[in-house]
Amino acid sequence: MTSSPSMWTDNALMTTAGLPEQAFPTGTLYVVGLPIGNLGDITLRALWVLSRVDAVAAEDTRETRKLLDRFGIHAHLISVREHNERAGAEQIMARLAAGERVALVTDAGTPAVSDPGAHAVAILREAGHAVVPVPGASAVVTALSASGLRGSGFTFVGFVPPQSKARKAALARYASRPEPFVLYEAPHRIRELLTDLADALEPERIVVVAREITKKFETFTRLPASELAEWATAHEPRGEYVVLIDEAPEREATLGEAERRWLEAVAEAMPASKAAALASKVTGIPRQTLYDLIAKKD
Repeated sequence: MTSSPSMWTDNALMTTAGLPEQAFPTGTLYVVGLPIGNLGDITLRALWVLSRVDAVAAEDTRETRKLLDRFGIHAHLISVREHNERAGAEQIMARLAAGERVALVTDAGTPAVSDPGAHAVAILREAGHAVVPVPGASAVVTALSASGLRGSGFTFVGFVPPQSKARKAALARYASRPEPFVLYEAPHRIRELLTDLADALEPERIVVVAREITKKFETFTRLPASELAEWATAHEPRGEYVVLIDEAPEREATLGEAERRWLEAVAEAMPASKAAALASKVTGIPRQTLYDLIAKKD
């Protein structure tokens, strides 16, 4: 990039954009979101903060150096990754205690969201240091916005365990719930994940497989769970994946005699609303339908 670093440090870009003066307290950790693929998604505030802090704590200093060089920013880098997060937090703490400002970044996206950073943030907050978020890209939110999931809420799962038994148990647990949920997966494990997910879900439940989000070969594939395994076999793994599972298809309230007795017993032990919510998680039947059944019984 040909622009001078003063574009960020002298507030030239902020002033040109007509933005108000930015607060920048000392002794503060700034958690900075970075692009997940397309460098054009970096924010003005992220560039401004990165150019002015005393140090940047990075998951991979080599990757972060490439990004900073692209924007003409020369910052001191320190390593804070998964395997040295406590030691890295102590290093950051010493800098904050001395009145410095430190930015925390991950390789892509927002730190501490299925990436290193959460442990360091917790340690620093417990020590009484200020932590300021600088919003940026997040793969889960970006994927959700273009997925067309129907549910009004969702459960963010992130990465499930890589071991086969633990992965299957986790998928079965989340698949039993009616609300949408979102997974992350690496390319070398995506086929196993999708195969196990197909086994855990109802065949007609909709899944969106997003890969290479914001990059040249970005794709969103929407298909029923019954077709997941075939799709995984037919496509060469490429890039990082976000897998979004839509809400469970509505089922009629067809309860067996044993299930009805269980529902009645639960309804006697707790308020109807709580009983319906619990029964919905167990049966997959919509909460309102079960609540109506309880109310009708009363």
